[in-house]
Amino acid sequence: MKNVGKNIRRLRQKKGWTLVQIAEMVKISVPAFSKIETGPTDINMSRLKQLANIFGVHVMEILYEEGKNPQNALVEIANGLRRELEVQDATVNMLQKKLIELYGEVRPLTIVN
Repeated sequence: MKNVGKNIRRLRQKKGWTLVQIAEMVKISVPAFSKIETGPTDINMSRLKQLANIFGVHVMEILYEEGKNPQNALVEIANGLRRELEVQDATVNMLQKKLIELYGEVRPLTIVN
């Protein structure tokens, strides 16, 4: 939970908001919000979603250390797989064209015999 609190503090400071301002937005006391940032208070999913909406970020950005969001790694893997699929698709298209050409060459031979 310490990472979550650090990320919340980082996002709050990035926006230039004070503890008082963000506590008012979340509708909790300043000490309660301070405990979220410093780690003693666990944050529930609804509060996490609320904060993500307020900060304008994805929940994952709050959960993981900056730069270590597993979602980024998954996006990179998906992009790599997409590129491989495009190459394989091009190969299949080329093989289909070759098969059609060969069928065209063989078909007249079978009709004559």
